[in-house]
Amino acid sequence: MATTPIIAIVDDDEAVRMSLASLVRSIGYEALTYESGVAFLDRRGDDPSCMIVDIQMPVMTGDELQARLVEAGRKFPIIFMTAFPSDAVRQRVLAAGAHCCLSKPTGGDEIIRCLEEAMADYTAQ
Repeated sequence: MATTPIIAIVDDDEAVRMSLASLVRSIGYEALTYESGVAFLDRRGDDPSCMIVDIQMPVMTGDELQARLVEAGRKFPIIFMTAFPSDAVRQRVLAAGAHCCLSKPTGGDEIIRCLEEAMADYTAQ
């Protein structure tokens, strides 16, 4: 029996976490939400199939979380979202292996497209 892929959603804004979780569930994935990068790192269990993460968060930014995951050898697709897009940040997270870097607000269709591409690439490996 195949297991449903788990998408981790890391964002300090509860409304964003809940709307992304609803979107992810609507296309057949399971969603687990975390209010910070620290909360994600502190949790127990297997890595998710993919992560959607905000860049601008207190304590640990999304790109700092990405660096910690890469350092630990944890590899799964990461989709970044930010309300403060810049070419420098976009280039940095993509160079470190991010699948997408989207600007907030982003429409559901764009998030779904990016998520499905990330999952297709991940399962093809």
